[in-house]
Amino acid sequence: MSMLPYLRAAVRPSLRKSTPVQPGYDATRDPSASSAVVDCAVYRDGRRVLGPACLTPREAIRRVREDGGFVWIGLHEPTEAEFAGIAATFGLHPLAVEDAVHAHQRPKLERYDDTLFTVFKTIHYVEHAELTATSEVVETGEVMCFTGPDFVITVRHGGQGSLKGLRHRLQDDPELLSKGPSAVLHSIADHVVDGYIAVAAAMQDDIDEVESDVFAAPAKGSARGGDAGRIYQLKREVLEFKRAVSPLLRPMELLSERPMRLVDPDIQKYFRDVADHLARVHEQVVGFDELLNSILQANLAQATVAQNEDMRKITSWAAIIAVPTMICGVYGMNFDHMPELRWEYGYPMVMATIFGACFTIHRALRRHGWL
Repeated sequence: MSMLPYLRAAVRPSLRKSTPVQPGYDATRDPSASSAVVDCAVYRDGRRVLGPACLTPREAIRRVREDGGFVWIGLHEPTEAEFAGIAATFGLHPLAVEDAVHAHQRPKLERYDDTLFTVFKTIHYVEHAELTATSEVVETGEVMCFTGPDFVITVRHGGQGSLKGLRHRLQDDPELLSKGPSAVLHSIADHVVDGYIAVAAAMQDDIDEVESDVFAAPAKGSARGGDAGRIYQLKREVLEFKRAVSPLLRPMELLSERPMRLVDPDIQKYFRDVADHLARVHEQVVGFDELLNSILQANLAQATVAQNEDMRKITSWAAIIAVPTMICGVYGMNFDHMPELRWEYGYPMVMATIFGACFTIHRALRRHGWL
């Protein structure tokens, strides 16, 4: 549920073995080259003209500034040392670089000179056969995006949220990609929000299941209150989801409404669509939170009612047992001069009195719903 732990420099070698890295990046040739680079390409007129096999980030930006177009560099969990060369080559602000390297950032949009720095939290739904009190429902990651006049640098943290498929889809749409770096920024935002929509739909099914279980008639002999752990765990996951969605509303509003030199006016229209989808997801998440509060309160109320019913039953039986206890206690005092002690029918009379009194109390309690 929580932010996936991000490996530091001490465990980078093992991570790099599992991360596919395109050939062509040699740190001995160029300080901007890095083993954290997943892909690096030059795009001109909406088409990929140069790929990672023939250039480093420094060479890519040099060719872009000579011949036009823009460069898109993708990185996965770079260390400070791995990102330093790229940051120096593209003139990235140190504060933004620090956020991109260390992650665990709140979704936001910041402007540093001629660069937009955008942080997105990615959400992935964790499939589970059965929702339990310890089930992990969502996993979170982060995507940071540096957008400049002629470059896009994406930094991804976490095991989810790969942008490889997104890059390929964009390359299949030259008309959109020809709008430049802002088209890439829009596509990333749209990709992240689409992920939110899918997760919201899956979480709706979990909430419906819990709601049905809480309000279903309990099996004979079972006690209410067993669903509280599941409800609370699901509420925690919803809050994690909410922390990813809510802070992103303002950045999407700015990108869709405020004119920005780094955002193509035609692309700004597309940001409005993303902002609308995000607002809808936000409403769903807020609704989930409120609904789970109501379900949890209903579950606790049912548990309280069940406990009260148990106490009434215990009290009723205690009242019935009090009658023979009292009578037997009186006749067990062993005084010499007590009525009925030596009477031939004394014992049958006492037993009949006990049975009659207990039967009358039992009927009265059942009539009032206590038994």
